[in-house]
Amino acid sequence: MRLTSQCLLGAGALLLGLACPAQAADTAPSYPEILVDDVQHVLTSPARWQEQEWRDMGLAALGIAGVAVLLDRPVRDEMHRHAPNDSRFMLQVERFGSEYSLALLGGFYVAGVLGDDEKATAVAQDGLSAILIASGIITPAMKYVTGRSRPRDNEGIANFHWFSKGHPSSNSSFPSGHATRAFALAATLSNHYQEEWIAWASYTTASLVGVARSYHGAHFTSDILTGALIGTLVGKSVVAHNKPMRSGQALLLPEIAPGLVGVRIVSRF
Repeated sequence: MRLTSQCLLGAGALLLGLACPAQAADTAPSYPEILVDDVQHVLTSPARWQEQEWRDMGLAALGIAGVAVLLDRPVRDEMHRHAPNDSRFMLQVERFGSEYSLALLGGFYVAGVLGDDEKATAVAQDGLSAILIASGIITPAMKYVTGRSRPRDNEGIANFHWFSKGHPSSNSSFPSGHATRAFALAATLSNHYQEEWIAWASYTTASLVGVARSYHGAHFTSDILTGALIGTLVGKSVVAHNKPMRSGQALLLPEIAPGLVGVRIVSRF
């Protein structure tokens, strides 16, 4: 997909943020340090889950399996009736799960720097971390393991090529990467800004991204729900994990240098 000028602006702003963090205090960690810590925190979080959290995840998995059995085929058939799927609205809204999400985060970073708005800068940093972790690590790993065929391949709802045994561009339906990115961004925004309308607008847009992916025959309903769950959980986790550092509480960050591996305690005063 050809990147738009907004995407290039957003990506450029985010890269600038990596090199020149907005937090100038000597004790404030740089964004790469925050990202490394976020990755470690999210990927090791199952080891810290309590019984209730494991139970909730089990129920979520059962729910997604139920959706796959009950809804995947009829929703696919209904969307197929709308072929050739050339709605301009659907094409545009789908991009909020790809380049538009980066453009939006870039806009938050620029606004944070120019307006000295720490919350906007935090949204850009946390949003990028959540997207990189959720759709750059977790979702691709699951796609590789399951290798599920896409609806437009017409191979049924239960055609899996485990560990990508097949064409990788086709066997990557589960879960939806677009939904993962859209809901990671929605969770980041809604957890930084407590206004109800922001949460409503964010999650509605993310849901429309999922509908668009189903409309274009790219994903089954269970693929989209799984991506939404991953994005939401990672987005919420990243924001909650980074808030103590920004509120002045001490934070442990990994310290890796030639001949040195350890942790560093950082805080803002």
